[in-house]
Amino acid sequence: MLKIAFLGAGSTVFARNVLGDVMCTESLRECDIALYDIDATRLDESRRILTTLNRNINADRARINCYLGAENRKEALRNADFVVNAIQVGGYDPCTITDFEIPKKYGLRQTIADTLGIGGIMRALRTIPVMEEFARDMQEVCPDALFLNYTNPMAMLTGYMLRYTGIKTVGLCHSVQVCSENLLKSLGMEDKLDGRREVIAGINHMAWLLSIKDRDGNDLYPEIRRRAKEKNDSEKHNDMVRFDYIDKLGYYCTESSEHNAEYNPLYIKSKYPELIDRFNIPLDEYPRRCVNQIEEWKEMSRKLLTDNNLTHTRSREYASRIMNAVYTNEIDKIGGNVLNTGRVIEDFPEHACVEVPCLVDGTGIHPTYVGSLPPVCAAMNMTNINTQLLTVEAAHTKKREDIIRAAMLDPHTAAELSVDDIVHMVDDLIAAHGPYMAMYK
Repeated sequence: MLKIAFLGAGSTVFARNVLGDVMCTESLRECDIALYDIDATRLDESRRILTTLNRNINADRARINCYLGAENRKEALRNADFVVNAIQVGGYDPCTITDFEIPKKYGLRQTIADTLGIGGIMRALRTIPVMEEFARDMQEVCPDALFLNYTNPMAMLTGYMLRYTGIKTVGLCHSVQVCSENLLKSLGMEDKLDGRREVIAGINHMAWLLSIKDRDGNDLYPEIRRRAKEKNDSEKHNDMVRFDYIDKLGYYCTESSEHNAEYNPLYIKSKYPELIDRFNIPLDEYPRRCVNQIEEWKEMSRKLLTDNNLTHTRSREYASRIMNAVYTNEIDKIGGNVLNTGRVIEDFPEHACVEVPCLVDGTGIHPTYVGSLPPVCAAMNMTNINTQLLTVEAAHTKKREDIIRAAMLDPHTAAELSVDDIVHMVDDLIAAHGPYMAMYK
């Protein structure tokens, strides 16, 4: 029987989406689902919700088992065909709070801090040691499994797994699927949605909508550029940074404006505080979301756990599509995060983790050749890739000086702080994270 191990199954809503999709996919319905987490309450909540879904939409064809704690992780993974990773090491309290509050003392403000910036660096460095443990267990009990990584920072974690563990890995995000749809809807161009053709490539959270054409092959970018500039000039909205990308760089990218505001030295600048209002940038957005989500989950979990008629409509997540393609040898196409092996994007080093169109079949994930990006897009990506590669190096060497180098080359951090302040801030963060960063000397 096909086996799917879900690490971080206490992420109940996400587990419901991915595993609900599995139960909606004919080839995957009869499967062994292993739910793993270190939080007993959340693990049990996921089990109860997924058991209800299994009964209502899958005629109990899936077998669901729970595994609590690191001591049971190998059994959760044993003989798995696919491993889904959705962990968050350290959670909101204490680690996310630390990632925001200590940099703030140095005058360094952030919005999301889960992909790049000093917050993204710290998140990667405390997550990779846990993922190394996963990889060691997988080498022992399911060495041929495909690891589907959904945890951020995507490029750093996926890149590390592919370079240093020998585990077959692909990184999966949600933003590629909705990029052009959301853009066209926000510009009143819904009539161009059906039959559109697009190419998206770059790096995670900064992959570029390189081309977009309507069903007849007409280039939509001239009208997109005109409307985006007009909207930015005339009203406040939630996507002003990316619309400014369209105006200044010529291209739109996959992840939200609150994310992209902190991936460069251009928008969050203590010397120009007026930019925060001008581009409607939500500082401290991720902690605010965490607090709201914690409160909302209490009510949501009560409803889900007591809904005996709970059902599921297949989501846009790639996981079940990948599993189906690998399991049945049917060809599918996804946007995946993979190493730049063979220079599928010519502008970047082979060790870079890129987000490109990939074909999937019974032999796995196959990145497609993109070629060169527009020079300004490649340049923007490289400022992020530099920090990503240096963070991966720091995770490998476990050396404090390599962490400092990664922070020094981070675009936003370097634009705001002196080298001395960067050193002190890194030391403060390592100390504050305690056991989560104890391996770095």
